[in-house]
Amino acid sequence: MLHISMALGDYDINRGLIDGRVTVQGCDTSVITGLASPERHWRFLRHEEFDVCELSIGSYLAALPENRFVAVPAFPHRRFRHHYYFVRADGPIHTPKDLEGRNVGLRTWQTSAGIWMRGILQHEYGVDLTKVRWFTEHEEDITGVQPPVELRRTPGNIERLLLEGGLDALFYPETLPSFAAGDQRVGRLFPDAKAAEQEYFKKTGIFPIMHVLAIRRTIAEQNPWLPRQILHAWRESKDLAMKRLENPRSVSMAWLTPLREEERAVLGPDPWQVGLTEGNRKALQAIMTYAVEQGIVAEVPEVEDLFWPSTLDALPKYVG
Repeated sequence: MLHISMALGDYDINRGLIDGRVTVQGCDTSVITGLASPERHWRFLRHEEFDVCELSIGSYLAALPENRFVAVPAFPHRRFRHHYYFVRADGPIHTPKDLEGRNVGLRTWQTSAGIWMRGILQHEYGVDLTKVRWFTEHEEDITGVQPPVELRRTPGNIERLLLEGGLDALFYPETLPSFAAGDQRVGRLFPDAKAAEQEYFKKTGIFPIMHVLAIRRTIAEQNPWLPRQILHAWRESKDLAMKRLENPRSVSMAWLTPLREEERAVLGPDPWQVGLTEGNRKALQAIMTYAVEQGIVAEVPEVEDLFWPSTLDALPKYVG
């Protein structure tokens, strides 16, 4: 039996694999959790510490020329991004176009969240990204990325710079701790971010993909059956998580059922689709276009070229 290590985020959609209710057929699997996403991605990209990794799709695209990894069309993390444009509450930015000529902070240029957020601003709101002064806090996971803009490194903590006025805005992968704590110095560019996100989905049909399941190419080539088994296992884990949400006792939220009904009314019955569905193609094509425009990759590959070939084929059905 093949032993594999798998690094995943610790959330419901992965939990079937984490707690062992779901297994990868033919494998003895060690699942590693507890790593923050930036650390998990860095350790996989720099040192290939895991056989399988939930990986930033932006970093996966940046690493394509190295030919070290393959992926399956399973997307463990997706997130709309309008909630994560933060601005100084007393600052000069009130509309997306106000970002031009201003100082804007990022963790890194190639994070998936940043690629999506810049692409959305450019394509949906007409922001000229070359007119923004960009500041990054950390070095890139993949070296050699050539942004079409000058990047400046921040001299200190990027959130503190926003709060103290050194930055006018900060595009962040998560909710800023200061905002969550109620700090009055920081606000959102889109005050009704949920409405903006729903409008974006209704217009584009895109539920942004943040992460993909990636595999070391060497182990996939040595075991060509493995990528499909990983895809099957993740789909089963995802289905268990969705099934659990049908029971309002499963989550301690007063309005879980109406929230689920609202989500389905907007996003459809299965927002976490597996494979190259129409919605997934739209999302993948969008981020690949943004990645080229932003210097993450030199050219847009075919969507199918992102994934291990056998994971794209439908299995034949037996008719007895």
